[in-house]
Amino acid sequence: MAPIHFELLEVAVGSCGYNLKLLKTCTPKTVETGLKYVNNDACYPSILTTGQMIEALQSGEYDVNKTALIMSQTGGGCRATNYIGFIRKALKDAGFPQVPVISFNIVGMEKNPGFKITVPLMEKLLKSIIYGDLLQKLLLKNRPYEINQGETQKLYEKWLETCKSLVKKSTSKEFKKSIYDMVNDFEKIELDLKTKKPKVGVVGEILIKYHPFGNNFVIDVLEKEGAEVVMPDFMGFVKFMATHKITFNSLLNTDRGKAKIFKLAIRLINIFEKDLKIALANSSKDYLPPCNIWHLEEKVKDILSIGNQTGEGWFLTAEMIEYIENGIPNIVCVQPFACLPNHVVGKGVIKTIRAKFPNANISPVDYDPGASEANQTNRLKLLITVAKDNMTKEESSSTIVKSPDTTEQELALK
Repeated sequence: MAPIHFELLEVAVGSCGYNLKLLKTCTPKTVETGLKYVNNDACYPSILTTGQMIEALQSGEYDVNKTALIMSQTGGGCRATNYIGFIRKALKDAGFPQVPVISFNIVGMEKNPGFKITVPLMEKLLKSIIYGDLLQKLLLKNRPYEINQGETQKLYEKWLETCKSLVKKSTSKEFKKSIYDMVNDFEKIELDLKTKKPKVGVVGEILIKYHPFGNNFVIDVLEKEGAEVVMPDFMGFVKFMATHKITFNSLLNTDRGKAKIFKLAIRLINIFEKDLKIALANSSKDYLPPCNIWHLEEKVKDILSIGNQTGEGWFLTAEMIEYIENGIPNIVCVQPFACLPNHVVGKGVIKTIRAKFPNANISPVDYDPGASEANQTNRLKLLITVAKDNMTKEESSSTIVKSPDTTEQELALK
């Protein structure tokens, strides 16, 4: 789903005694396989995920009598909850009824004999996500401006391997030091900032947002068009899921004990992110800081209710607000065509956001098996054109300085 983060998550789970294999490859054939076993009215991510898993079992690479599939569940009414049902039906239809499907969740939805989320595993998963978020920031910030072509990618690959080793085994002191060392290493990359590039943030359904094949390589397209791409932190979604449970328990007046557990989880994440925030703040390269989930929850309330929790819920809208507040008014909202909840909290709030933030330049882009790639690319190109025009207007207006003897007529002429 998220190439940088999942590379590290694979290592984290593997270091706890599981032989985990991350399925990375996606092709048009994967889509065809998914469509064979999942109704095309289902959302695009479910088609991709099911297609990948069935393809893997059909490849002959694995002993299907000694292999299990693992998929995350969030416990909500959408994507990451219902996929397991899709996958189990597909396994039966494809002739693999004996292959078990493990539910990776922290809300006790299913019991999985043979797989357990332990405290050491959870610590490694949190470290992996923080490393993934940081590597993503460093790569996307430096690559568009680097003077020595390929330098950023090379340094990224070096640190990715280092992080894999640290995820397997590292003390708190080593983890903390590695954060500062990484930022300092990328600080040495020389940038050409003469040509200003518009910043473009990406929001949307979580798989389409991060999955290169799922979004038709949106980052590559935007960078090619002359933009600096900013991706949201994966940890932000984890924080949202915790607040999601707190709000759920509050609105329905259910188990208050669970709400306390999730509040504690957010505090724990903030402790893990403390050095990340300091290291980025000390940088001269203007990185987007990790989100404050309570601030975002408060800011979004005058646009929609925080009771919107299906799909990405209010968090998708909040990410757009976060971008705009941090000087990133250009936003691509990517979503599967059949993801109805995200159309509500994505497309559905754009008019309200534009009314509140007149400089917002937001373009929604739909993705599904039959979507036109040309249409998607044209929407992105139009977004960049508008972004560059707006940037030029801002620069022009900022250069007009009224001298003491300049008349109003002369200023108007300028």
